Amino acid sequence: MSKPKAPQPVKLIISILTGNMARYEQAREMLAAKYGDIDYTSAALPFDFTDYYEKELGKGLFRHLVGFKELIDPGRLPQIKLYTNRLEDRFLRDGVCRSVNVDPGYMALCHFVLASCKSFTHRPYLGDGVYADLTLVFRNKSFRALAWTFPDYASKQMIDLLNTLRNDYYQQLKILGETVKC
Repeated sequence: MSKPKAPQPVKLIISILTGNMARYEQAREMLAAKYGDIDYTSAALPFDFTDYYEKELGKGLFRHLVGFKELIDPGRLPQIKLYTNRLEDRFLRDGVCRSVNVDPGYMALCHFVLASCKSFTHRPYLGDGVYADLTLVFRNKSFRALAWTFPDYASKQMIDLLNTLRNDYYQQLKILGETVKC
């Protein structure tokens, strides 16, 4: 019989999607105030895989991934998602349309998970109206897309970026004395 034990700490990674650099900077600062030091910020990644967000967020969208230095318990993901939803509400245009999309997730050695408030077949319920979206799995020395992975997260650019972040996370775990295998 297996016994329950605390999960390995994971790396909090938050995506900020917007076409407004000032909004991006504000959101990033608010996230740092809430979750601590940021140890990674990606370059602006053009978001041209779909026009899904254009009506709400406008054209010329870009995404930044922001990684946080302090590793977290993965059980915190629902509360983090609820906070990022409230953060988005602070940036509403005309009280209706978002001007920024803030999506939290975490990196573990074996997978990359995003939080969602939308149920779907591949999204197990976590609590508080939040679901886990298993976005990528780590296999054969790289993250790999799944049938349902969003096209931007399945891109070579994103996979390469997340593989680099995983190497940094791996080193963090070693320094903490954590078991580092997947």
